[in-house]
Amino acid sequence: MAEAPNQADQAPAAAAIGAAPAQARPALKKGALVRVNRQAYASSLEAAASDSEAPAYIFEGPGEILAVKGDYAQLRWRRPVPDVWLRLDQLEAIAS
Repeated sequence: MAEAPNQADQAPAAAAIGAAPAQARPALKKGALVRVNRQAYASSLEAAASDSEAPAYIFEGPGEILAVKGDYAQLRWRRPVPDVWLRLDQLEAIAS
């Protein structure tokens, strides 16, 4: 009869499957000043659904995070434009 593998043999494989890569980036929170990362935005679904050229001010910043829900942040720019929702991985913090 074949022996069932013990749990110790399975633990490393299970940990590797569910492990997420560690991110060195600090967590972005409400009130943080940010700008959009041009490379991350260019290949995103949000860029495909928007104008062919994004306005320069989103890459220059600063935009303020108004709310965070899941993987998205609501941003307000210091201009008379509507607030937008973008993925957190497309944003980078600006020193205040």
